[in-house]
Amino acid sequence: MSTSKELSLSRRRLLASGAAAGALGLSGGLGLPGLPAFAQSGGVNWRKHAGSKIEVNLIKSPRGETLAKYQKEFEELTGITVVSEQTPEQQQRQKAVIELTSGRPSFDVVHISYHVQKRQFEKGKWLADLTPFIQDPTLTEPGLLNDFSEAGITFARSPEGGIGALPFSVDYWIIYWNKDLFAKKNLSFPKTFDEMVAAAAALTDPASQTYGFVARGMKNANTPVWTSLLLGYDQYSVDANRNLLTDTADAVEAAKLYQTLMTKSAPPGVTGFNWAECQSAFLQGRIGMWFDGIGFAPPLEDPEKSRVVGKVGYGLMPKGPKAHAAATTGDGVGVTAASKNKEAAYLYCQWATGKLMSARLLQAGAGVPFRSSVLSDPEVRKGVKMPAAWLDAAVESAKISRLALPVIIPVTEFRDVLGGALTNMISGSDPAAELKRATADFKPVLERSEKT
Repeated sequence: MSTSKELSLSRRRLLASGAAAGALGLSGGLGLPGLPAFAQSGGVNWRKHAGSKIEVNLIKSPRGETLAKYQKEFEELTGITVVSEQTPEQQQRQKAVIELTSGRPSFDVVHISYHVQKRQFEKGKWLADLTPFIQDPTLTEPGLLNDFSEAGITFARSPEGGIGALPFSVDYWIIYWNKDLFAKKNLSFPKTFDEMVAAAAALTDPASQTYGFVARGMKNANTPVWTSLLLGYDQYSVDANRNLLTDTADAVEAAKLYQTLMTKSAPPGVTGFNWAECQSAFLQGRIGMWFDGIGFAPPLEDPEKSRVVGKVGYGLMPKGPKAHAAATTGDGVGVTAASKNKEAAYLYCQWATGKLMSARLLQAGAGVPFRSSVLSDPEVRKGVKMPAAWLDAAVESAKISRLALPVIIPVTEFRDVLGGALTNMISGSDPAAELKRATADFKPVLERSEKT
């Protein structure tokens, strides 16, 4: 039992001594059972760069917001001043590439989408190799890399064997579904693609502005929807030898499925929908199913933002005709090669991906961390604020996880070209013709990227 003297210690002293997690847990500030086990390692000299300043470039998302929410704790722990900026996903990627290409980025830490930017960042040599910092016991907690899942390390490791960014969050694509709307139609959650199409049609009633299905329709943002559906046909969009498989018979079938769902059962104007617009529509209670990443869940259970609190189901991706697969994306936080404050920036990355922040991420429903010890800790799992079905969806998705997008350099161009074809399909264009054209347009782009 803590004494009153112990409880009166300053937050800074608690953090520096490694007792912060336990003390804050006692006060109820974190709501995370078992947090004394997540106290910062006593071997790390967190104050080594006190007085320095770093700039952090984050993607605006539940994950970025979680880091920003607790940023003050990092500053008090380390004495490092942090200036962070959150930018919507596509704009953040564009800004990062422009600045990194210039060789003079304004930021020291960058939030990277592995599934989109991994090979591009590696080719540009834009990230510092974190290996020397990881091997330094005064900078890194013992056994850090051993606690990340194999998928996270695969994402993080470069072809040369270095670590370019610490794994932060894995995002499995699931089906969010409105249990009330399903009950009114006496429908069960779909187990197959065919059942999903049938349920979406049955739930759609334009007269009452109720629609059975929504997903991203906006060019570029929509491409992962189609590639995720393609996994159900047991096929990737690009094979291991960098051959395009985007106009095969199965690719066309997946595109037809996308077209059917988005034209027959989605709300008007869906060609302008990214994840934020889909989320907003689902929050209003007039969408039967929304297909997207599991990390977008927290607002659905927030009474101040949602009309569907307590009515949301979190379902595993239905089985496709040839495979059962949960599309997977992931992100990390890394230090720019041009940074003049690399060690201070690395301390931020280690804090951001640490056990305490990973537990917070999971318990808030903002994402699923790559830290194995966090996912397996029964005390942490008890504190997950999201419904049990959300956590079950994450655990079950991990068992059938497959990468949602190809690991190629020109991922943005891939998403632009194929995304344009998908948007055209929503307007009525023929899927086979669109994919044939888009494949022919993108093929030379991919070939050039592999030669240079």
